[in-house]
Amino acid sequence: MKPDGKKEASSDVRNHPVVAHEQWLAARTAFLAKEKEFTRLREELSPQRRDLPWERVEKAYVFDGPRGNETLADLFAGKSQLIVHHFMLGPGWDAGCPSCSFWADNYNGIDIHLKHRDINLVAISRAPLASLEAYKRRMGWSFKWVSSNGNDFNFDLNASFTPEEVADGTAFWNYRKQKPDSTEVTGFSAFYKDPDGQIFHTYSCYQRGVDMINGAYHFMDLAPKGRDEADLRPTMAWLRRQDEYED
Repeated sequence: MKPDGKKEASSDVRNHPVVAHEQWLAARTAFLAKEKEFTRLREELSPQRRDLPWERVEKAYVFDGPRGNETLADLFAGKSQLIVHHFMLGPGWDAGCPSCSFWADNYNGIDIHLKHRDINLVAISRAPLASLEAYKRRMGWSFKWVSSNGNDFNFDLNASFTPEEVADGTAFWNYRKQKPDSTEVTGFSAFYKDPDGQIFHTYSCYQRGVDMINGAYHFMDLAPKGRDEADLRPTMAWLRRQDEYED
């Protein structure tokens, strides 16, 4: 089941139709029209997302990073745009969330490309920096990761909640009050820093909104079985951290 309660679509490879090339080509060409429609809709949506109003960041957040205390402005690393992964690794946790880890496995090597489009990518979690650094070494990741353990950043961005908010279902998550499974949730937030140093929060997404960011999932979508999660409860029951698979 998807996070929004809808059943995951699946394809049955058993007794799947097999046709001559001409029929295959006709079916594929017809489906191409739908793919093009989807692409056009996505191209329409992306500028609409960028056209949304911004909000000024008024708080002076200070994070614990590899170089010591780092402000939100520091995290831009000389760029005007910042993308933050709200990574689920809370204080006292032994390891990061498997799903967040799955997403983060897509990041190594893309930072050079993002920087050449004036974007810096940073992961932020509430666990102490030592825990983040240890897990980062375990996973072999190279992206920057800082701790918000000493500030309200993740709470203000609706990616962390108090135990009371979780228990009574009053957490404001994905733009409505609901009951998350944990005090930490995954999400992505985007920020802009103008030439005067003012910082603006431009966008945040959670739940199914993070789907497009996972490149591995979209490779699976090209395969005959797709994500092959429809019969699993929960759908991501197959997922392990990269060093926990048996083979």
